[in-house]
Amino acid sequence: MKPADRPLNELYDAALLDLDGVVYIGDRPVPAAPEAVAKARAAGMAAVFVTNNSSRTPASIAERLTALGVPAAAGDVVTSAEAAARLVRERFPAGAPVLVVGDTGLRLALIRRGLRPVTQAAEDPVAVVQGHSPRLSYDLVCQGALAVSRGALFVASNADATAPMGPGILPGNGSFSRVIANAAGLEPVVAGKPMRPLHEEGVARTGSRRPLVVGDRLDTDVEGARARGAASLLVLSGVTGARELAAAPPERRPDHIAWDLSGLNETHPGTEAVPGGAACAGWTARVRDDGALALSGGGERLDGLRAVCAAAWADPGADPRGALDRLGW
Repeated sequence: MKPADRPLNELYDAALLDLDGVVYIGDRPVPAAPEAVAKARAAGMAAVFVTNNSSRTPASIAERLTALGVPAAAGDVVTSAEAAARLVRERFPAGAPVLVVGDTGLRLALIRRGLRPVTQAAEDPVAVVQGHSPRLSYDLVCQGALAVSRGALFVASNADATAPMGPGILPGNGSFSRVIANAAGLEPVVAGKPMRPLHEEGVARTGSRRPLVVGDRLDTDVEGARARGAASLLVLSGVTGARELAAAPPERRPDHIAWDLSGLNETHPGTEAVPGGAACAGWTARVRDDGALALSGGGERLDGLRAVCAAAWADPGADPRGALDRLGW
């Protein structure tokens, strides 16, 4: 992982912050988030909230953030619903009917782009756009599947299989979109992370030249950052755990890791190669003859995780489980 001898808020001019699992989980803020965002902003780092959630409008998300202690305006929020609406509008004229399998945020995003939301396949929609909704009905999913099977463009606001919520890790839009994909025999075009539109809109909103993508998922946040050549910070306050991180393929390996958003305002030690493994701060991880990673040394647990990940990434056949057990994972 890359070293940062100065706080990240000095090395990068804008943070593109995911929401679920990063700023809040369900109805509660991640404890460190409000103070961390305020401190990063005070240091001159811009913050824009980039979310794969399509059910809420930017205004309602900004209102929610402000109530949780993270002041935000609607213009600070970029949603996958906006990315999906842009994608459809680039292909079809104003007034075109679009079947919405989703919630208010998705319908309003389409209206703002001049498109006409509908709910029935009989209205000959040019596209079906699906986004997460806690009120998703079987009938609406069936209408979406019918329209896609008849030739409508199928767009998913995002492909997140899960989402961190108050009760725990619950099914996300990617899981629900599989119903239409399987029924119609057609894969959706994905508008949200890790695809480019969301990140590009976030960069455009801030005018950033050195953006830092911050998220809790390897398959959307980190992969999306790497796809567009941006740096990434993975926080461990949401979906991804240490074992998934140690097993990450090259396209899903973050530049920095932190427990939570407080990592924006901290320095980060890098890792270095040593014979048979890797080291970070006071920890060294080496591959034993039996293929298991052995961890020696001491210090901050997060530095130990950095060493284990670097060693595992250098030797994908190594088994990190024992080393992670020692660190408490």
